[in-house]
Amino acid sequence: MVSLTIILVLTSIVHGLPDGWDRRRDATGRSVTCKRGAAYNDASTVAALTGNTPITWAYSWDMSSLGILPNCVEFVPMLWGVTNETTNRGRERERLDGWRTAVDTALSNGSGHILGFNEPDLSFPQASMDPVFAASKYIQYITPFSRRATLVTPAVSNSVGPGEGLQWIRAFLDACRDCQIDVLGIHWYGDTVRSFQDHIAQSVEIASQYGLESIWVTEFGLTSDLQNLNTSFASADFLAEVLPWLDSEPWVERYAYFKCAQNYLLSGNGLTRTGSMYTS
Repeated sequence: MVSLTIILVLTSIVHGLPDGWDRRRDATGRSVTCKRGAAYNDASTVAALTGNTPITWAYSWDMSSLGILPNCVEFVPMLWGVTNETTNRGRERERLDGWRTAVDTALSNGSGHILGFNEPDLSFPQASMDPVFAASKYIQYITPFSRRATLVTPAVSNSVGPGEGLQWIRAFLDACRDCQIDVLGIHWYGDTVRSFQDHIAQSVEIASQYGLESIWVTEFGLTSDLQNLNTSFASADFLAEVLPWLDSEPWVERYAYFKCAQNYLLSGNGLTRTGSMYTS
């Protein structure tokens, strides 16, 4: 849900599970407590989430960390998107010219993963990329790091519109057979635990079909409660149910609730009710 404007200025599921769901081990051997992460725009805020169940990784919707993260937190760089237009071409070229240096720096500082484009299945202000064009840019800019890092697909929305969401990611993966991708990245916004779990099940089916190792849910949240997280119980109750479930599901390797920012997971120098639940 974070736009290019922001980036530039700064139990098993019961439907459609592939064979072997309940027999798989976590793809990297990590313990379940290592799954939780932070999606942020200001690195100085991430320390607030290093609580009882601390986050161990974080990303900024950007190729750089935008500040200094706590020592225990892995920064994961992202190539937010690549435009196919001539508008702002000079600025786009400058940004892409810095990509390799930024990733080299992140990897030398301990990063072990790279995130693909942000919601390229949706129109501006999201990345808005045709899946075939996105595949060509992924193999150009991200695949060269495949021997040094775990590669994550572009993270798609859970839209069911034509050519969006999981339809888009299938088309991308069909066009990106040689991209050496390891992980499926997804987003989800909705209103029920069951809807969330169903979407994970559908994503697992795709990951299994294309030979991917695991799933990262790099954004998720209750649509009706995104900016009411301090006074409302809805998101905290949602997390109370889904966090143990996410931690127990071997196909889900990492996840990040939306987002590490004021009036979302943070309130002043502390946490919202939802933030407290996320770090409990």
